[in-house]
Amino acid sequence: MSSHDPLLEPYQLKHLTLKNRIMSTAHEPSYAQDGLPLDQYRLYHVEKAKGGIALTMTAGSAIVSSDSPPAFGNLHAYKDEIVAPLKLLCDECHEYGTAVMMQITHLGRRTNWNHSDWLPVLAPSPVREPAHRSFPKEAEDWDIERIIKDYAAAALRLKEAGLDGVEVEAYGHFLDHFWSPATNFREDEYGGSLENRLRFSLRVFAAVREAVGPEFIIGTRLVTDEDWDRGLSRDEGVEIAKRLIATGHIDFLNVIRGHIDTDAALSKVIPIQGMASAPHLDFAGEMRAQTKFPVFHASRISDVATARHAIAEGKLDMVGMTRPHMADPHIARKITEGREHDIRPCVGATYCLDRIYEGHEALCIHNPATGREATMPHIIEKSSAAPKTVVVVGAGPGGLEAARVCAERGHKVVVLEAADKAGGQLLLASRSQRRRELIGIIDWRLGQCEQLGVDVRFNLFAEKADVEEFDPDIVIIATGGVPNTEVLDSGNELVLSSWDILSSEVKPAEKVLVFDDNGAHPGLQAAEMIAQSGSQLEIVTPERFFAPEIGGLNHVPYARIFKERGVTITINSRLLSVTRDGNSLCAVIGSDYTSASETRSVDQVVVEHGTLPFDELYFDLKPGSYNRGEVNYQALINGHPQSLTSQANGAYLLFRIGDAVASRNVHAAIYDALRLCKDF
Repeated sequence: MSSHDPLLEPYQLKHLTLKNRIMSTAHEPSYAQDGLPLDQYRLYHVEKAKGGIALTMTAGSAIVSSDSPPAFGNLHAYKDEIVAPLKLLCDECHEYGTAVMMQITHLGRRTNWNHSDWLPVLAPSPVREPAHRSFPKEAEDWDIERIIKDYAAAALRLKEAGLDGVEVEAYGHFLDHFWSPATNFREDEYGGSLENRLRFSLRVFAAVREAVGPEFIIGTRLVTDEDWDRGLSRDEGVEIAKRLIATGHIDFLNVIRGHIDTDAALSKVIPIQGMASAPHLDFAGEMRAQTKFPVFHASRISDVATARHAIAEGKLDMVGMTRPHMADPHIARKITEGREHDIRPCVGATYCLDRIYEGHEALCIHNPATGREATMPHIIEKSSAAPKTVVVVGAGPGGLEAARVCAERGHKVVVLEAADKAGGQLLLASRSQRRRELIGIIDWRLGQCEQLGVDVRFNLFAEKADVEEFDPDIVIIATGGVPNTEVLDSGNELVLSSWDILSSEVKPAEKVLVFDDNGAHPGLQAAEMIAQSGSQLEIVTPERFFAPEIGGLNHVPYARIFKERGVTITINSRLLSVTRDGNSLCAVIGSDYTSASETRSVDQVVVEHGTLPFDELYFDLKPGSYNRGEVNYQALINGHPQSLTSQANGAYLLFRIGDAVASRNVHAAIYDALRLCKDF
């Protein structure tokens, strides 16, 4: 793009010049250590600064009080110890011209009481939040007074650390719970009229401004329409925004629409794959027009074209591309260099957020360097050694990543694929209209491999001689796995795999039983297709709760279709055997908790039990390799090159990755490839 690209125009926010219009909004990747932003946290944000982003917003959100225990690995803004590591983070980002702010909050009822200091969860009124399940205490007068002081003290710590500003969180947390009729039933001066419901927030912003002085930037990420018949209306939300602006205490609005107290509601605020792109962008633009005030916004603005439109049309002043920066932290730099085609796409899988809500750290489904900047590179450097010949067998996500990385290192790479197109199991996953964006994981890598001169050969079921014909120095086996349905006491020959359904090779019958002993996407996606076909469906799982490998946001569309189609879900139960009964099948179901069993008469049984490695070629090649397929795990863990003792008569190094090792997921396969191949 030319210098007239609206995304690359600077933006003046008070005294601060933001070098372009691209930002990463506040989110909590759960990289903190003891509530502090140490190396992992710092390097994650510094990488985005290297990538040219104008503003990176840390925390989502940093907590201001000890009775707001972390729900997502939150930073502890109530501790003085946060100042030193924050200063280091800020200084390093500033070296690249990137501004740094932090979002602060009191989580209110959006957390749990049974950890940290075991203090009661707090809310304006004792209304339970379904998502976190705590029964909150109604805030007393002394709670309100101390929390106001806590907000001011936290903001002052950020100023001392050299940050450029603070964003006060007010959507789904303590502040805006005072605003909403759904969560505020108070009869004192903090309840009832809009003036009363806004009183606490006005006092917080006044205290923060007094603490940090007139120059420090203060903004708020606020809900201006809860999109809920019980909640805050749009008219009231606009009025709240105008009243906050009128105080003179704030410098920008970061606008949100919706409520987040259930998974279903949250998925409308943070849409996933299969949902509309930028669903609240026009709404945010209307807020900007009505308030005539700086407006930031982020909600599934996943591609550069949409972001550019948001700025060019005056809908936003700064556009948040938060999940896209987890996929590619160098978006702004690539735009500046005219390399938009090289941007690794966000495919909307929301693996990142689902991991956070399940108590893990955020990881991008197809960028394993994100969050691992200390050991994994985002940019692959060319090797200084002589080029090698690398043969990769399998053109799924892991195989293509291995090919891409090896080619970036300067090696000659050949990929051998048995099918007529690349993709592996992602070809099955992306057949669903709702999950079709996943093919972007493959398309991006194919594009990169083409630019790098990788020789990809299709319709070749590689055998030992096919590989050795290339006289390889390194062989990577990325042949994936095959469905494992041999899990019943008897009748395994009578069942189908989830792949049979996903591939459409077998049509769903009238009455179907799915036995899901995996709890991940393959079984649920097959069940979704069966339900949509109109079949009568029962899902049986031995788990004590449904679909344990699916996080809250991805759970929503499955739960919706299963509810709409009347699917029966049976937990704590195990499929034992299947026999023929005339034109039907008799499925015997037991459990791990009793010797009793029951039967179902169905037309079709589908079993999902992960995959078994498709590893025959690996074992054929193993005797001819230097390393006999051995991996130095300690080097792998530490991000160091493989250092293995050569074996006699070996001709090449041999490794296998992804499901060719064991049944895992897309991220695991791509991570295997990156950490093995980055040092070849």
